[in-house]
Amino acid sequence: MNRIAKLLPVSRPSSRAAGFIMAALGAILFSAKAIVVKFTYRYGIDAVTLIAFRMLFAMPFFAAVAWHQSRLAARGEIVVMTWKERVQVCLLGLLGYYLSSFLDFLGLRYITASLERLILFLSPSLVVLISAFWFKRPVERRQWLAMTLSYAGVVLVFAHDLSFGGSAEVLLGSLFVFGSALSYSVYLICSGELIKRIGPTRLVAYAMLVSCVACIVQFFVIHPASVLVQPPGVYGYSIIHATLNTVVPVFMLMWAVALIGAPTASLLGMLGPVSVLFLASWFLHEPVTVWQMAGTALVLAGVFVLMGGGAAKAPPAAPGGSAPAR
Repeated sequence: MNRIAKLLPVSRPSSRAAGFIMAALGAILFSAKAIVVKFTYRYGIDAVTLIAFRMLFAMPFFAAVAWHQSRLAARGEIVVMTWKERVQVCLLGLLGYYLSSFLDFLGLRYITASLERLILFLSPSLVVLISAFWFKRPVERRQWLAMTLSYAGVVLVFAHDLSFGGSAEVLLGSLFVFGSALSYSVYLICSGELIKRIGPTRLVAYAMLVSCVACIVQFFVIHPASVLVQPPGVYGYSIIHATLNTVVPVFMLMWAVALIGAPTASLLGMLGPVSVLFLASWFLHEPVTVWQMAGTALVLAGVFVLMGGGAAKAPPAAPGGSAPAR
């Protein structure tokens, strides 16, 4: 990432424009994951199979980045990781990508793509609450306002979805996705010091590799190898999911952070839930109502207040910001 920053200085207007475009497009591609997951579920596969195929196709890309990082460490260009740091990376990979992704995919079986993305955008407020409880940090008035707006928006869309679907399914799916947001928030808090030492590129590559292995092992523990034989559509959507909705936005957002900075890139990540609202209407024929628009506006206002005030003193997020690669 440092090399990119040197090649494309932040001060150049063209570089800043490229950073804005990559941050915005990366956020939209990340969020569009929910649409691809919904299409893949139409083939009757379960969450374990879906996430295993996604990680299977994404694994070679992250393995290549991890290999490159290991070569840099071997040549002394970056620090060599200690055994303690390697264990930490493994645990963070299981928590921040494996568990978070699995709960997210489970939830998407039961709730709309729009509601799923709004719940995931509660991560910044969850970081504030967990930090307040864990590190005894006081919650400021601006933070309370931001969280009130965000949660009010999610409740509004949640109540709207209850009127269209089974209440038990909407509640169950929302709990799964909230668990995904919670696990990723804990990952962000715990990864702060590690990111400072080994860098976000290496952390993401290694943690994603751990998650890939865990998802594939889980698949073979639960299913026989014959389940790997699926209709062509499953492979097609899985390749799109692994590349356009995972690998590509991870690096686009990483480069965007190098060009325009993390705060600006995070704010552009707010395009995610807005894009999903209209993408879900276009591809999945989910209704776009006044209630959904109002709920989305409240959630985005909450995130904007939280970030705009510089209140969330959370550790640096992995590439993807509040729109994690999960």
